[in-house]
Amino acid sequence: MLRLLGILVTALCAIVAAILTWPQVFRLERAFPVAQAVSFRGILVVAFTALLVVMLLLMLARPLRAFAASMAVLALLAGGTNAAIIAMRGMGTDALPAKTASSVRVMTWNTAGAATSPDAIARTAVAMDADVVTLPETTIGTGEKVALAMRSLGHRMWAYHTQYGEHGWDASSTTVLITPRLGAYSVTASSADGTSNTSTVPSAVAMPVDGKGPIIVAAHAVAPREQDMGNWKHDLQWIADQCASRDVILAGDFNATVDHMAGLGTGGGTMGRCRDAVGATGNGGVGTWPTSTPALIGAPIDHVMATDAWVPVGSVVLTSMDGSGSDHRPLIVQLDRAQ
Repeated sequence: MLRLLGILVTALCAIVAAILTWPQVFRLERAFPVAQAVSFRGILVVAFTALLVVMLLLMLARPLRAFAASMAVLALLAGGTNAAIIAMRGMGTDALPAKTASSVRVMTWNTAGAATSPDAIARTAVAMDADVVTLPETTIGTGEKVALAMRSLGHRMWAYHTQYGEHGWDASSTTVLITPRLGAYSVTASSADGTSNTSTVPSAVAMPVDGKGPIIVAAHAVAPREQDMGNWKHDLQWIADQCASRDVILAGDFNATVDHMAGLGTGGGTMGRCRDAVGATGNGGVGTWPTSTPALIGAPIDHVMATDAWVPVGSVVLTSMDGSGSDHRPLIVQLDRAQ
């Protein structure tokens, strides 16, 4: 009887481990609570490692030896696979190549509203020589202060935004700063008035007025809380739909990892025609949220993506700003024009 129970428990644990490791196979990547668990692959590695240690100790007890051995093998395979996935996506690079005439550096940072000062945002953006800065949870008032501070540091930017309602909740605003070098921009009316936008917190779609620059989407999806799962799925589909044109740069707080994006890409893209630039440049496994945990334990939910009009050549997740106030880390990606 105990032998049969051990087999059943092992089989059940194997199914759970498989779902958490490859939820896309079971079409559960956007289902509660799998979506939440798979966001933290680093924690899964730690959990499977702890299980492995416990099972190795239990193997010292003769009656439990067979069960513990099978569970140890399961923990080793699941933990090793999750660690390999993190390693393949990239465990961190900290250098950007020199910019060329066609390069565009994109910085995205969910500032958590007033938690991050305009001066800190401006100095970080200037230090990174950013040409596009997307700022979820940032009002236009703060965005204008950032633009002014950047101008005083010799780095001109224009500020654009979208906002839900008239209240002062910072999460109801998303601001995007764009260098004049890319030309004049205008936020589309549908994203500005919310008729076509993410469900709960706004995203901004900035279109080039002269038609020469890329479409720039500053994205912010709602967090996948249990009561918001429907809105979260809608938001991810909406973000993917913005990458239907050839020349699009997409950056922001997706509240989703690339695991959650299965089936949302077209033509080899991760989201619509946009491809994940962070994983392509060695930082796809580095957590951008929350700053209270080590980066390799956190969730990589902030992204920069672009269509094949751009080639990602470098990226940085700034852990040095963990004490700035925000619970998100700034993410910077350099894109070069495809030849």
